[in-house]
Amino acid sequence: MRPLARKIVLPLTLTVIGAGVIVGYASQEADTSSRGSGSLRSGFGKSGQADHDPQDQDPSATAPADDGSAYTPRSTEQNARVGAIFEKDDTGDHFCTASVVQSPGRNMLITAAHCAFDTETGRPVEDLVFAPDYRDGKEPTGLWKVRKVVVDDRWAKSQDEDMDVAFLVLDSKDGKQIQDVLGGNTLGIDPGFDNDVKITGYPTSSETPISCHNRTTKFSDTQMRIQCTDFAGGTSGSPWLADYDPKSHTGTVIGVLGGHEGGGDEDDVSYAAYFGDEVADLYKRAQDEAEG
Repeated sequence: MRPLARKIVLPLTLTVIGAGVIVGYASQEADTSSRGSGSLRSGFGKSGQADHDPQDQDPSATAPADDGSAYTPRSTEQNARVGAIFEKDDTGDHFCTASVVQSPGRNMLITAAHCAFDTETGRPVEDLVFAPDYRDGKEPTGLWKVRKVVVDDRWAKSQDEDMDVAFLVLDSKDGKQIQDVLGGNTLGIDPGFDNDVKITGYPTSSETPISCHNRTTKFSDTQMRIQCTDFAGGTSGSPWLADYDPKSHTGTVIGVLGGHEGGGDEDDVSYAAYFGDEVADLYKRAQDEAEG
């Protein structure tokens, strides 16, 4: 039997992370309240431009089999927590994917570090905006501005694929935080390598998201692997969601598409860095920065 993932939920956040088993690691943060002109369109891993359109299935069809085949997901409360990332506004192409993760400030996203950190400038990307449940140019809750990017120092300095994870702190909108509007999924630490997950992401070539269901496998001691069709450029940062509870409408994010080869160099095979204590520590640091 695989070990149960350690779910980090709000009432237990400080207790779990402050238990003394997590070693602190340096992280790099940037306040992105001022606008910059840098572009992230490097196409690293599965960010940036895609090569072809995914083969969407009828969203009204019966529930998809757990075979790793991509389909167009319905617009639901669960799926609305996943969205496309743009630079500055939505006039350009979306190039990565992010999702809402629970936090005390109720204002946090999780994505891949290579989506939010510019290795050419050595700084987090400024002017990122998040469009949850983006479909065909429509944004049901509008655009949410990223105020702060938090990545681990090992990613910032050497693009360590085992720390290809970033937490994004959002500004409030109309007096509300994003979790107040959409809810959020919990963060799963030490989930084991064999998990039944749903992955949802936004290929740059498509104006609608795609999803797939399949089981994860172990690629290395620090990386997970999955077979899911058509996860091309733009799907970096897509959440790997396990243990979804239909009653609470909450699942557990146990990975984000990224890590090895930036998520993979084949559309039908993807990777994610394993969420261990280092990611839990980064999550805690992001919470501290969100309150600062």
